[in-house]
Amino acid sequence: MEFFIVYGLVIISLLITLGAQAFVSTSYSKYSKINNMKGLTGSEVARLILDKHGLQDVKVVSTSGNLSDHYDPKSKVVRLSTGIYEKSTVASVAVACHECGHAIQHKEGYTFLRIRSSMVPFVNFCSYAGYLAILIGSIFSAFGLIWAGIFAEVVILLFQLITLPVEFDASKRGLKEVREGQYLVEKEYSNGKTMLTAAALTYVASVATTIIQILRLVLMFGRRND
Repeated sequence: MEFFIVYGLVIISLLITLGAQAFVSTSYSKYSKINNMKGLTGSEVARLILDKHGLQDVKVVSTSGNLSDHYDPKSKVVRLSTGIYEKSTVASVAVACHECGHAIQHKEGYTFLRIRSSMVPFVNFCSYAGYLAILIGSIFSAFGLIWAGIFAEVVILLFQLITLPVEFDASKRGLKEVREGQYLVEKEYSNGKTMLTAAALTYVASVATTIIQILRLVLMFGRRND
């Protein structure tokens, strides 16, 4: 019975992850083919939003990859994937405004962003050390090491939970700028909001997947430790 529960959780986790990825990929694919009425590229919108908030020191640059867009608080750079940077689509405006939302958070010292940034080195360590501890602990029946690995997974979960308000707030801030600046017409605005909602759901899916993973590990090793 426990076998079916454990592997059932694995399947559920996989379905949640694949479903969220499919949703955001489909939304991005759709809205990256629809040009916005104002003819504004992602880089142009990003520059307009940043300058409005006195962030002239934040650069907007093109980066390789697909959906690789992000804001780098250390370098003060908004990095937009080539398609977002160069093209004047609904997706370009939506993604650019979201990343600028992070830059605004950084300027204003948004609490959850500061907490998340401070956790990054420890979380990076946990992401590598956690599974290694579980693997070694399983081989040598070292249950203390296994539980240390599970604790590392809990740290990752905490990081993901803190990430949720950061991402939702960045979209909220960015979309507010788009509406005030009228960079998209009403229908385009709704489409852009839909795309950012799809992207946000990938973070929700990550939280759900990590919770399932922790539960699976507890079920697998909990009884063995009795």
